[in-house]
Amino acid sequence: MNWGVFEGLLSGVNKYSTAFGRVWLSLVFIFRLLVYVVAAERVWSDDHKDFDCNTQQPGCANVCYDHFFPVSHIRLWALQLILVTCPSLLVIMHVAYREAKEQRHRAAAGDDCRCVFPNPGKKRGGLWWTYLLSLVFKAGVDVVFLYIFHRFYRNYTLPRLVKCELPPCPNVVDCFISRPTEKTIFTLFMVVTTCICVMLNLVEATYLIGKRCRECVLAGSGKSC
Repeated sequence: MNWGVFEGLLSGVNKYSTAFGRVWLSLVFIFRLLVYVVAAERVWSDDHKDFDCNTQQPGCANVCYDHFFPVSHIRLWALQLILVTCPSLLVIMHVAYREAKEQRHRAAAGDDCRCVFPNPGKKRGGLWWTYLLSLVFKAGVDVVFLYIFHRFYRNYTLPRLVKCELPPCPNVVDCFISRPTEKTIFTLFMVVTTCICVMLNLVEATYLIGKRCRECVLAGSGKSC
């Protein structure tokens, strides 16, 4: 993993982020991503192999595992992290487009010309909408995945023992989950950090909308809106 690339991406987003956005980035890349890469992936590495059932019937353990764990925690978290960071990449692309447009304008009209974007360090126009929609999208993705986890795993906890009677199991068999307490702790940690990220996104979106409304009221007209 090239952390220099991540540093460049983070600096691009941080330039146009509020304090809430910077805290969100820290939560995602320091807590959620690093916990996923360093710890959680190892805890679930032996998930299927150590799912033991008290029967020798061929295929029974596989069927029961698929029933109780239709999608692995690790794969869901990976998909969630990918989707939740994509809007930040769109913001970076929009910023790069603005900078390239400004450079082309200066090259054509000279360095003493009027800037295309009078306040390039502030969110204005299309960039403001891109940033706001990225916040809504990120919050929506996290909420959807919280619901998916709750549907698959009630109360976000993993039991020590589950009972399965699906064919080809000969009868009701007991199946034992490896490291249930450790997995529950990691799951609850990811759920809590996800909830905090959702809250930060909503607070930042509210702050941006309130700030823009305040600017429009102070301006006395809709020209700057």
